[in-house]
Amino acid sequence: MEEKNKKMTMAENIRRYMGERKLTRRQIAQQLGVPYSTVCEWVSGNAYPRMEKMERLAALLGVPLSALLEEEKQDMPQLTPRDQRDIAKKLQEAMDLLEEDGGAALFEGEPLDPETKELLRQSLKNQLEMTKRLAKQKFTPK
Repeated sequence: MEEKNKKMTMAENIRRYMGERKLTRRQIAQQLGVPYSTVCEWVSGNAYPRMEKMERLAALLGVPLSALLEEEKQDMPQLTPRDQRDIAKKLQEAMDLLEEDGGAALFEGEPLDPETKELLRQSLKNQLEMTKRLAKQKFTPK
């Protein structure tokens, strides 16, 4: 694939996942610790993130790195409102478990700061969504 096409594919994927996760460019810039203008360059297809930032961006969006780099496969099932409610319920249960009794959500013995906790929440949500989509794809009759 031509270099320009690769950048545009990545930009389209980033925009799609941002929309699905309801994340803004500014939120991504803050979460990754990069300038807003840098995220704008990625989203417009004018620049690639460095590998470390690309990996952190994929984690923030809750997708494998390959999902940012490769063209979208159209055969992934969509989530219904019921699926979204189930995911929200499971996510809340998981976050409650991490925070109860002083919380298991510690890093090197210290409680997680709000930004890291939100990153963790987003990542869990994205993984629950991906798991639900894969299960629907595998177990839905043709």
